[in-house]
Amino acid sequence: MTELPPLDGLNNEEKDALIRGLWQELQTLRAEVEKLQQKRVKKTSRNSSLPPAQGFKPNQNRSESATTASVRHRDGGRPLTPHPHQVVVAQAQSCPHCQTPVTAADQQLTGCYERIELPRVEPIITRVERYGGTCPHCQQCYESPVPVGLEPGSPFGPRIASLVTYLRYSHAVSYQRLRHLLAELYGLTLSEGAIANLLRRTHAQLSAPIAQIQQRVRQSRLVCSDETGARVEGKNQWEWVFQNDQVCLHVIRPSRSKAVIDEVMAEHRPQVWVSDLFSAQKAHPAEQWQVCLAHQLRDCQYAIDAGDDYFAPRMKRLLLRAIALQRRRHRLAASTVQQYCSRLRSGLREILNLQPQHEDGQRLLKRYQQIRAHLLLFLEDETVPPTNNSSEQALRWSVVFRKVTHGFRSDWGAELFAQVRSLINTAQRQGISALEAIARTLTSKQANWLLG
Repeated sequence: MTELPPLDGLNNEEKDALIRGLWQELQTLRAEVEKLQQKRVKKTSRNSSLPPAQGFKPNQNRSESATTASVRHRDGGRPLTPHPHQVVVAQAQSCPHCQTPVTAADQQLTGCYERIELPRVEPIITRVERYGGTCPHCQQCYESPVPVGLEPGSPFGPRIASLVTYLRYSHAVSYQRLRHLLAELYGLTLSEGAIANLLRRTHAQLSAPIAQIQQRVRQSRLVCSDETGARVEGKNQWEWVFQNDQVCLHVIRPSRSKAVIDEVMAEHRPQVWVSDLFSAQKAHPAEQWQVCLAHQLRDCQYAIDAGDDYFAPRMKRLLLRAIALQRRRHRLAASTVQQYCSRLRSGLREILNLQPQHEDGQRLLKRYQQIRAHLLLFLEDETVPPTNNSSEQALRWSVVFRKVTHGFRSDWGAELFAQVRSLINTAQRQGISALEAIARTLTSKQANWLLG
């Protein structure tokens, strides 16, 4: 029915039929409204822990992106190398038009640019001819000593081991592609079995350095922790990370329980623990706990998308103000920071006294009333981060590696990956590149850089 018929011309029976029809239509519309209200909001990377790669990405305007890129690179350019290997000076001896002789004083610099080339890389092969014999005096057999570093064993040196480890665990290069890459770029022939044996030896060599990293974690006053899925021998396991701004430790275990935290931390009780609300993380051994506010911001956004316009928006604004204060508190006076912190704590008390009617708002209110002491702990100590983003960043490459390789085929391969990621992420916190960190550890230049 699109138009109401004239009621004056209807008798009682027709009016009753019209009322019944309208009532039935009203009930149908009510049912549809209730169904729409009960429909859950779709989770995205903005309102949940769903990674951005699984979210919907809108199309970009090519003209706008091209204009932005041209503006950004308009005044750019590659800077010249401060210490080139050689300098070629091009000066004219005579005028190219009339052939009149000219001197260097008559000319000025009109351009300066570089040509860069890579030298041909070839492996350095050292053949060791070792002699021996039988002593004519005591009749004992002997062999001549060899120089240090040229002892019998694998023909591949530590630099090759460093390169193979770097390409495998920092760039997810498969054994087959790694074999072709070494042959075509370096003229080095390694079978896939030789690559596996090389990595096995690396696994044994990294045991001591990783033990130093774990010891540093057990001495830290602040530990941030997170975990993500791993696939080992066709079974689901978990990769854990324990880190701060000085050190980073990765371990892969078949369990996601608190037992992993107890194993890694031993008897150590950090002063502050930073994590999400996962049950094992909530059972941390630290004295204080800072909840990751990045997760809470996404949960608040989900409640807002679901229809809560009372509690979640206020909570989200307060958390954003607190994070903004933490980022710029080093530029503010101590008294100013204290005033802002007081306002934020007062605002939190007011928000937790609200009575939201929406179910998602009620769910968040119940959660925050239970963990209110752990929401703004970072306001008391500027060294405590308000989010656990650093742990998620440490695990980001692990997720990429899992998607590229589909997991590990052996336990030792999973352990080696965790060792290398611990080594690289710890070195990154000290300004050391991944390849340099691996090379320092596997060569004779191994130093105490892991000790900070």
